[in-house]
Amino acid sequence: MRSRLFASGADLLRMREMLMEGRARTGSDWRYAHVGLLAWDFFMVSCHLDPQRHVRLWHDSRGRLVGYALLGEDPLLDWQVLPEHQWQGLEEEALAWAEGLLADLRREDPARWSAPLGAGARKDDARRLAFLEAHGFCYRGEFAEVDMIRSLAESIPKAVVPDGFRVRGVAGPEEAAERASAEREVWLPATVGDIDGDDYALLMQLPGYDPVLDIVAVAPDGTIAAYVNCWLDPVNHIGDLGPVGALPAYRRRGLTRAVLLEGMRRLQAAGMDRVCVSTGEKNEAARALYESVGFRIQNGYLDYRRGQTAPVGSPVG
Repeated sequence: MRSRLFASGADLLRMREMLMEGRARTGSDWRYAHVGLLAWDFFMVSCHLDPQRHVRLWHDSRGRLVGYALLGEDPLLDWQVLPEHQWQGLEEEALAWAEGLLADLRREDPARWSAPLGAGARKDDARRLAFLEAHGFCYRGEFAEVDMIRSLAESIPKAVVPDGFRVRGVAGPEEAAERASAEREVWLPATVGDIDGDDYALLMQLPGYDPVLDIVAVAPDGTIAAYVNCWLDPVNHIGDLGPVGALPAYRRRGLTRAVLLEGMRRLQAAGMDRVCVSTGEKNEAARALYESVGFRIQNGYLDYRRGQTAPVGSPVG
C-alpha cells in the first residue's frame, strides 16, 4: 500500500469510479458518498483551498485506487475506502495525515483553523462510529442530518410555478455569475456560499456536472430565484440532489418544489431509479418539503468533533 497527494483531474475521475464501485459492491446507498457529494466537496476545496494539499490517495500494489481522504474547511475530514481494505490501518493513516496537515495549517493561520477537527458517520455504520469515539471524537448534533430517498419508478407530478416564472437548466458558462450569485444569497456566511462566477465556471468543468441537471427557477426579470444541482451515478442508477435553495425574497411560492420535481423528472429520464437528498435534522421546513414530493427518511448523518466533551443530545433514538 502506498499513498500520495492528489495530482490531477485524472485522480478525481478515479475517485468517482472508486465510490461507484464501493456502492455497487456493498449494496448500500449510504455507506459510500454519492459522486455528486464528492463533486461539490472537491469544488469547495478547489475554490478555497488546494486539492494538491488537502486530498490524499491510497493505492494497492497494482496501482489501483483503494481509498482517499479529504480535509476540507471547518476543518472537516472525510475518508472513503474500498471494502477489502477497510479497517486494516488505512483509516488510522488518513487520520494521522489530517492531523499533521491541520497542525501545519494552524501554524500558518491560527484564526482560520482553530476549530476542533470534525468528522462524521452514518447512524448504521457502527464500525466507523466506534473508530471515531476510540480516537477522541464526540458526537455534537449541531450538523446532524437526515438522509432521505425517493423511488423514481412512479410518476412525478408536473412542476407548477407562478405566472411569468420558468423552470429550466442553466444556460451554460454565460450564466455562471448569476448562478453563483444565487448560491451566495442563499448560503452566506457559510463557506458553501463563498463563491463567484469564476468559481462556478470551475464547477461546470468538473466530471459529473451537467447544465441540463443544474435546474433553476427564473423570475420574470431574469433573476435565478431557486435552484437544485442534480447528480448521476450511472453505475448504481441513483441520483443525488444538492445544494438546494431559494432566495429569501422568493420563498413560499412553490419554486423550490418546482425545481425538485423537474430535477427528479430529468434524473428519471437519465435512467436513475431512485434519488437521495440530505438535510439538517432540525430543518423541519426542508424535511416537510422533501416529504411532500415523496422522500422518506432512511438513514442519518452524525457529526463528531475531536476533543469536545459536551455532546448536544443523543446520536440514537
